Amino acid sequence: MEAELTALAASGATAFVGLMATEAWNQVRGRVARFLARGEDGEDSEAVDAELEESRAALLAARRGGDEDGAADVTAEWRIRLRRALRDNPEAARELRELLDELAPHQPAAPTVTVNNSTNGGTYYSPVIQGHDISGLTFNGGGAVSSRPEPGAG
Repeated sequence: MEAELTALAASGATAFVGLMATEAWNQVRGRVARFLARGEDGEDSEAVDAELEESRAALLAARRGGDEDGAADVTAEWRIRLRRALRDNPEAARELRELLDELAPHQPAAPTVTVNNSTNGGTYYSPVIQGHDISGLTFNGGGAVSSRPEPGAG
């Protein structure tokens, strides 16, 4: 049962933090805060909402700065908090599953990409690259420049 709760906590944290970086966050933030606040000692959903917003700011700053460890830390913090909440109140597992099911439509879908490339014949005087989302490449050529025949020259 502990492994199941740990996996559920990880799923919940991943979903919550994933939503923090989307436009949908404003729609679901209150629902997430109410879930997290229930059962907490003396905390209300406004306090949890403030913590969620701090986490969102930290997440967005980490992503803007390319700090993957910082972004992962935000997820880890919420995973730990969810695991504790589930351990302290096993009924919360059912509620968390229901919440995750409700939030599923708001989760950004992973894009499905199909790429079919082919290169036939011809003479290539520079690298030929086929791919998806390629950026920041630099090619430095060296050596002598060969003369290239003009297209249509016979």
